[in-house]
Amino acid sequence: MSLLVAVDKPAGMSSHDVVNRARRIFGERRVGHTGTLDPLATGVLPICVGPATRFDQYMTGHDKRYRVTIEFGCETTTDDAEGEPTVSGSPDGWLYDDDRAREFLAGYVGPHEQVPPQYSAVKVDGKRAYQLARSGNAVDLEPRRIEVYEAGLAQCGIDEQSGRLSWSVDFSVSKGTYIRSLVRDIGREVGCPAHVAALQRRAAGRISLEDCVSLESLENLGVSAALDPVAVLGFRYAFGDDAEKAICSGSALARADLALNERLPLDKERSGCTCMSSVVRSDELPKQGELVSVVVGNRLKALYSYDGPSDAWKPACVFNVGVMRG
Repeated sequence: MSLLVAVDKPAGMSSHDVVNRARRIFGERRVGHTGTLDPLATGVLPICVGPATRFDQYMTGHDKRYRVTIEFGCETTTDDAEGEPTVSGSPDGWLYDDDRAREFLAGYVGPHEQVPPQYSAVKVDGKRAYQLARSGNAVDLEPRRIEVYEAGLAQCGIDEQSGRLSWSVDFSVSKGTYIRSLVRDIGREVGCPAHVAALQRRAAGRISLEDCVSLESLENLGVSAALDPVAVLGFRYAFGDDAEKAICSGSALARADLALNERLPLDKERSGCTCMSSVVRSDELPKQGELVSVVVGNRLKALYSYDGPSDAWKPACVFNVGVMRG
């Protein structure tokens, strides 16, 4: 068994909880996720099963889209609603104005230096930052370069439960962006402490909510919920059945051994179509270091990287059990 599924993670569960549930569903110990979601968060959580867990290194560096509820009035220890309040304040009047809020968010698009949250999985001297923070130790985290591609206001108003001003915002961000830090920094910039009240990941790379299933549905669907990894990766791809023996042994291939096809378009990803009518030959020459997917027996069998000096394909990752294509 070797496959990739995407779960719409419910609130209140950790990403590891979802992994444990998938282990029981598939009867497979080798299960992992790509891209941690906090227990408070919901949405897209890709899950790799069996030898497909080797696939995760090619899925953790993608851009992501979120819908976040920013609640103004206080910062917390964790920068979200699960933490203890640390700093309080009252929002200025302009923060209640939709047009002013949209204007501010439009100006927030672009590159930023961001310090990760104290409660994060970033490693400091071999330990996770959240482990140090929970033990009461101060954590000095280095800023990282991130980019906000889009920031759009969906709603501005008073939260019915807390009675505080909140913004519902759609963000598209680069890899490595912590939304909790983004919200914390926005609060400081507008002069009113803020934290994440709710968070939904709507896309991770090419996987969106439309590709996800609930845990309850996964129980019923099992392997039928598998996604096509060739479409998810979005690399050009080739059929390697004629070179199966060399591919399985991890041998290099001549450039001519792999006839490349264009990456699968999104509509094919959504429909799960893997039929021959979706194959479009690519005439573009390979570039140095380009990764391509190699399909054998209608399973993703390997990823190969092009080496210009030798004009050959070299194995980057070979799956002893090919990854199901959904």
